[in-house]
Amino acid sequence: MAHVRPPMGWNSWDCFGGSVTEVEVLANAAFLHDHLVSFGWDTVVVDIQWYEDTPGAHDYNLRADPVLDPWGRQLPSVRRFPSSAGGAGFAPLARSVHDLGLRFGVHVMRGVPRAAVDRGLPVHGTAWTRDEIADPADICAWNPDNFGLRHDHPGAQAWYDAQVSLFAQWGVDFIKLDDVLYPFAQSDIQAYATAIARSGRDMQLSLSPGCELSLVHRDVLDRCADMWRISDDLWDRWTDVAEQFQRLARWSAAGVRDGHLDADMLPLGRLAVRAHVGVERDSELTLEEQRTMLSLWCIARSPLFLGGHLPRSRRDTLDLLTNRDILALLTSTGGREIIRDHDLVVWAADHDDDGERSVAVFWLGDQPTRHRIRRPDVGLDAGGVRDLWRGDALSADDLDLDIPAHGTRVLRGRRR
Repeated sequence: MAHVRPPMGWNSWDCFGGSVTEVEVLANAAFLHDHLVSFGWDTVVVDIQWYEDTPGAHDYNLRADPVLDPWGRQLPSVRRFPSSAGGAGFAPLARSVHDLGLRFGVHVMRGVPRAAVDRGLPVHGTAWTRDEIADPADICAWNPDNFGLRHDHPGAQAWYDAQVSLFAQWGVDFIKLDDVLYPFAQSDIQAYATAIARSGRDMQLSLSPGCELSLVHRDVLDRCADMWRISDDLWDRWTDVAEQFQRLARWSAAGVRDGHLDADMLPLGRLAVRAHVGVERDSELTLEEQRTMLSLWCIARSPLFLGGHLPRSRRDTLDLLTNRDILALLTSTGGREIIRDHDLVVWAADHDDDGERSVAVFWLGDQPTRHRIRRPDVGLDAGGVRDLWRGDALSADDLDLDIPAHGTRVLRGRRR
């Protein structure tokens, strides 16, 4: 199931919406290979509607016209992904990504393409047709591409088995399954996990787009998925980042066994080149807010997926992505909120291999502050403490910290 370190990589949504092309995917894959893979950023994910020749520029088409194989399984648009010609699917693109030492992922909506139902296409390896397994009354509220499935019919599992089998043939390593968390689609989640297990290929399963506040489904999520979203889409607004503190604190306190709480993609770098939300821009988060986001995501052990078009992203943002001390938080244990006092939030996590502890001191206020942190309150022993962003050392018994607005100080030292 879940790897020791949460998944890390790049996803096409924040910069290209549903319209990314093969050239753009390869450009970002090459950037990961040249600059970031040695730091752990190793997965490239093609997000929604890769099977559409002409996806909606600002919203989804009211009636999708996906490219399908004879059994109704989605195929990449040759117009956008030329290497998929001749029925090759994503196999050539996945091979190119693998040749760069990276992993390849795709997005997929739950259910069955409405176009496959309209055409009466059979389910691969069975005598059933799509109209027998589809539930026309079950349509995603924000994307009308698919019908839901009648999970009381065995053809529903057969459809997912066939779809995932094709992904495995292509060499897919990571699947982002969408529209399954709010409302909670337990039957789809379990059926998809079963399909992956039957495929014979090790593929990580990511669940989206957001999660209801209840923790009642935690065991199903942990059993079936490698990561699951705990919020709706997050963008480059401080209010979005600040909201994740309480969500991550609540889920982290509840605990998970194998999976990872997903605080959503990192809206960093060059965004909305052709995305569904907003106009093209560099991330509107300040550098301090970007440090805060990375620090929180890492100490909470959230997956890290970059949303910006990397070749056109600012150097100062990209430099934040190569801080090994901050990224080491992803393999820490017990990350949790230990102090919350108005705009002051403190998280701590342990490094079991060397008896050290990291403490992330966050200030959510709109003006800079100075705050005294006492070592016993945060579980730090006497001795030197390193600031993981600034690189300097602190040795006083009481740590007087200058913290920028919306900023953080992340410290590491001996655990008490």
